[in-house]
Amino acid sequence: MKFVLRSVLAPLAVSLVLTGAYGSTTGMALEKVWHTTTSLIGTSKYQDKFKHYDHVNPDAPKGGTLNSAVVGSFDSFNPFVVKGRAAAGLTSFGGILWDTLMSQSVDEPAVSHPLIGSEFSYPDDFSSATYRLHPDAKWHDGKPISAEDVKWSMETLKAQSPQHVRYFANVKEVIVDNPKQVTFVFDQKGNRELPQIMGDLPVLPKHWWEGTDANGKKRDIGDSTLEPPLGSGPYRIASFNTGSSIEWERVADYWAKDLPVRKGRYNFDRRKYTYFGDENAIFIAFQKGGFEDIRDENQAKRWATEYTFPAVKDGKVKLEEFDETSSYPMIGWVPNLRKELFQDRNVRKALNLAFNFEQMNRDLFYGQYNRTATFFGGTEMSSSGMPEGRELEILQNFKGRVPDELFTQPYEQPEYKERSDARKFLREAFQLLGKAGWKREGSKLVNEKTGKPFEFEILGSNPASERVNAPWINALKRLGITATLRIVDTSQFVQRYRNFDYDAVVAGAIQSSSPGNEQRDYWSTTAADEPGSRNWAGIKNTVVDELVDMIIAATDRAELVAATRALDRILLFEHYYVLQWHLSKSRVARWDKFEIPRPQPEFRGYDQESWWIDPKKAAATGGN
Repeated sequence: MKFVLRSVLAPLAVSLVLTGAYGSTTGMALEKVWHTTTSLIGTSKYQDKFKHYDHVNPDAPKGGTLNSAVVGSFDSFNPFVVKGRAAAGLTSFGGILWDTLMSQSVDEPAVSHPLIGSEFSYPDDFSSATYRLHPDAKWHDGKPISAEDVKWSMETLKAQSPQHVRYFANVKEVIVDNPKQVTFVFDQKGNRELPQIMGDLPVLPKHWWEGTDANGKKRDIGDSTLEPPLGSGPYRIASFNTGSSIEWERVADYWAKDLPVRKGRYNFDRRKYTYFGDENAIFIAFQKGGFEDIRDENQAKRWATEYTFPAVKDGKVKLEEFDETSSYPMIGWVPNLRKELFQDRNVRKALNLAFNFEQMNRDLFYGQYNRTATFFGGTEMSSSGMPEGRELEILQNFKGRVPDELFTQPYEQPEYKERSDARKFLREAFQLLGKAGWKREGSKLVNEKTGKPFEFEILGSNPASERVNAPWINALKRLGITATLRIVDTSQFVQRYRNFDYDAVVAGAIQSSSPGNEQRDYWSTTAADEPGSRNWAGIKNTVVDELVDMIIAATDRAELVAATRALDRILLFEHYYVLQWHLSKSRVARWDKFEIPRPQPEFRGYDQESWWIDPKKAAATGGN
């Protein structure tokens, strides 16, 4: 499932009159506007009478098991700390175990709907946000979800989770107004994103985490655990085999099952995740059936040539492509700027010039992909052409602190149209490396001052990735650069990845149509030194920091777009990533045991949670 952090939201609301502020009585009636379904971009298609998503069958039958396969292993049910590797089904924003205050829409960008928080309000200066909790919200043990749980969750996650520290950095205080109402007080005014971003908070049960386990030992949310935690979401852990498999069961009396965001969804009675050593093993298991029912294929060659096994020919496995209108990911090779080797911009630009995407697309990808040339793909946030209007005004404030050429030329990726282009771009790359103090000695590129060769290692965990790393590695070899691919086991990879223990790594994420606080986690100087952050490149650039602050404090959509385009342009001209490729569709192979409501939401491509299992079809596929 793709998770995109929400940013600024514009309200659709109803007005209610309340007495006092923050739950206190002031003797004066204050009118508050309470927001439910909200949208940043225009108006949501769902209004006050929203009963369920358009694409779902509200009467979808429940039952059956959804089998999924995962690479690696797990050793924890706590996804909120850096320690351990959390089991499938759990994420740092709750997964299928813990509900959040609001639920991000699956069929519209920048839209959120009520979940634990039934509605929220904020003053004109955006200095706080008050959330009312749904009266029926409860934990799996039957206890009500309270404002005290919300307060404890915010304070605890900010103390324990590097990601949440940055995402909720502006929360100064949390005040419990009454058992079903909580107010977040911010450390700044004028940030219109902050009231709504609180909706992304996963709410955790204070009474469970502060209690003791079956052996009388006090629980510690700051540590990993294999005790199945108490949740509030649509599923709970039924059984597990540490590191090998985990099975979840649907909560029959799930408190939110009839809410609009849940109606007709989460239809599988059980969800089983089985762990494998690598992707090749998973694909072999998929062909046999019973281990993976739905496969989102990310390898072009495999999609084009390898779905010829008997189950496909017999019609037991169906192949389908779902178009997506949502943003596409920023994925690339990320040189680690914490290493002196990559701190010169000329070096990073040379690495990018050496990437012959066009040949790779022909030879390996069967022409299925497009080269990525933005960090905000598929959104209006992408920079293009020459900067103009408000974006240009913003960039002019940073003249002398940003690359001069972004004012004189558009950003363009090297395009290898002819065979001669390889010589042209490699020659240009070699000249840039010379400016950075590197020279050729025999077949090696060495530093003019130290005599050390230009060598680096790309960290990976999937042996199959050698195929897509090799063309770039070979091109760098022509420049005298020795790049190697180091494959480590998944557990080791995760730990090194979290702690930035690599020369270079392939990393990326899908950006929101409404970027906001999460941009700190990707690009800020503070995040560069925080283990577990998404500043994989180790960027420490004061201009980037200032632009991130502008994005977060944007007063309207136009300012948000202009500031984000300026950030995108600087990230591109600084060559922090060697951006790879993207595909605006999902390639899905599935065992033919499902009924799928049509049409599926194009925004996400498809909504797996709206599918259900047909027992007759499942039996026809061999009972998988």
